[in-house]
Amino acid sequence: MPPMDEGLLDDIIARLLAAKTGRGATKTVQLTEAEIRQLCVASKEIFLSQPNLLELEAPIKICGDIHGQYSDLLRLFEYGGFPPAANYLFLGDYVDRGKQSIETICLLLAYKIKYRENFFLLRGNHECASINRIYGFYDECKRRFNVRLWKVFTDCFNCLPVAALIDEKILCMHGGLSPDLKNLDQIRNIARPVDVPDQGLLCDLLWADPDKDIEGWGENDRGVSYTFGPDRVSELLQKQDLDLICRAHQVVEDGYEFFAKRQLVTIFSAPNYCGEFDNAGAMMSVDDTLTCSFQILKPLDKKGRFGFGNNILKPGTPPRKLFLLHLYANASSSDFHEAMSRVNLLLQYCARINCHWHRECWSVVGSTSATVKIASEIELLCTCTELA
Repeated sequence: MPPMDEGLLDDIIARLLAAKTGRGATKTVQLTEAEIRQLCVASKEIFLSQPNLLELEAPIKICGDIHGQYSDLLRLFEYGGFPPAANYLFLGDYVDRGKQSIETICLLLAYKIKYRENFFLLRGNHECASINRIYGFYDECKRRFNVRLWKVFTDCFNCLPVAALIDEKILCMHGGLSPDLKNLDQIRNIARPVDVPDQGLLCDLLWADPDKDIEGWGENDRGVSYTFGPDRVSELLQKQDLDLICRAHQVVEDGYEFFAKRQLVTIFSAPNYCGEFDNAGAMMSVDDTLTCSFQILKPLDKKGRFGFGNNILKPGTPPRKLFLLHLYANASSSDFHEAMSRVNLLLQYCARINCHWHRECWSVVGSTSATVKIASEIELLCTCTELA
């Protein structure tokens, strides 16, 4: 396929950047389905042309989860410099939960195409059809375009690289370590395109979490992958001659948080996540001597738009927070079966992550299914372990 027209690419980027309306708000950007398809196809070819374990050089800025918070993505670029003023590595979870997943992923893909050797994207656990089918991206694609476009995004996500190595010393991924990871060639050899399996190395790289209270490997409350103790971090760093593990995947109050005596850092870049957590967002800058510093994005309703931080305030992973999973199923008589299908998908996922409430939710569905046919919408609330 011929490369994407540079004039069109620049126009798409300009329209996406023009979305900012002031006071931290962003408007919907009118891209055509054909334009978005071109972004997906062109970026997919670039992803496959580059290794699954990216080998990058400092200086570089590293960002964690964005989750469709497009206005905050633009704030990150305002603070760190719009490409190509700085090199960037994003650690995944671009879609779901936020209101503008399409704008978020389209700008990131456009920058990847424009600056392929200076702008890098890793895969997160939400760049997976079985997850973003439930947590908002599928619905956004269907509401604004169609299901076909969601499938085009899925094909693109299946080609994303899963890890990066900065100057042979800083290993980056979305989730964490794996008991199957013995050497870095295993990451290089993961075939693409690939869907995320329920277990194994690829799954763990996208899903695993650190746990300061254990040694070795533990059961993950998410119901997927493992947790790992500080000893596993130290062992990997020693065996692979690394200095630091950099990952995302969990909300942390200050936007970044160290673990295992500063041998691992979690970065989360979506401030005031989901409008509920009141957390800061962070971006880690790695200079050419591999010195790391942190730039902090405070929630917009807080005094002071930006701040700096180089010292960790509270070591270790935070207590797991609970949140509400919301499902609004439009349930007119004409789309009743689709509505119930969406309800069932949510409940199946709750069962998969060992949600304590999924049995009660099933009984709710059973007792209300008759009235759903004539109701305008049904809302189910399910309290589950936080799934950043």
